[in-house]
Amino acid sequence: MGKFWSLLFLMVLLFGVGVFVWGAAAGIWLPPLASEAGIGIDRLFMFILWLTGVVFIATEGAMFWFLWKYNSESNPKPARFVHGSHTLEVVWTILPAATLLFIAIYQMNAWAESKMRVPKDDDPNVVVLEIRARQFEWRVRYPGIHGGKLGQPGELFTVNDIHVPVNKMVLVHLKSEDVLHSFFLPNMRVKQDAVPGMNIPVWFRPVEEGTYDLACSQLCGWGHYKMMGRLTVESESDYRAFLEDLDRKQNATMPPAAPKVAEDKSE
Repeated sequence: MGKFWSLLFLMVLLFGVGVFVWGAAAGIWLPPLASEAGIGIDRLFMFILWLTGVVFIATEGAMFWFLWKYNSESNPKPARFVHGSHTLEVVWTILPAATLLFIAIYQMNAWAESKMRVPKDDDPNVVVLEIRARQFEWRVRYPGIHGGKLGQPGELFTVNDIHVPVNKMVLVHLKSEDVLHSFFLPNMRVKQDAVPGMNIPVWFRPVEEGTYDLACSQLCGWGHYKMMGRLTVESESDYRAFLEDLDRKQNATMPPAAPKVAEDKSE
């Protein structure tokens, strides 16, 4: 049994690395990227993955080597323990601290692009939407067929169906009507909690046309699994056509205006 445990420990290393290699080769990885800011997020993810991967391999490899070399069958002599090494403690304190400091600085631009540089509502090049999360659906509000700000006459509404034009900045005012939800667009690398009582801005610039998943990534109740939707990224002309069609359907269900009563002028 002397080297059995060391070989078993080695299997942890081989299995861990093998799963990642197999996953990447089989295409079980991040969903295809379709947003501009997602490039920085993916780079940060890969950097941290490689950094932690190298540290994992180095530490697991060193532990296997020590288990193999100093097992009890090959080394019947009792081990001698040494307590305390000020130099080692300083080294393994400074190295992780310096690594975390480097990651904190390295990720600042990606964080600022996703969480700090909020687009302006009145920018004509920004598509503004309001999305309200509630058990168990996403309610979407558009400014209308002519764009502009929210809160103007002619607003349009959909449920679980978001349409946006490609290559345009999209600003979402995210709200919740009941409990905590999480607005998750994996292809846009967007994930933001929707908190009751708060208006949280979320933005992204889609760069690939297509239909993408919208999900709630926060357990929000018994019907959480049903809280699915889709995001359609389309050309500017298709986006305009969608709004006009939605406007026509929405107006078709409006009640007819009451006829005006003629004034009695006989008195």
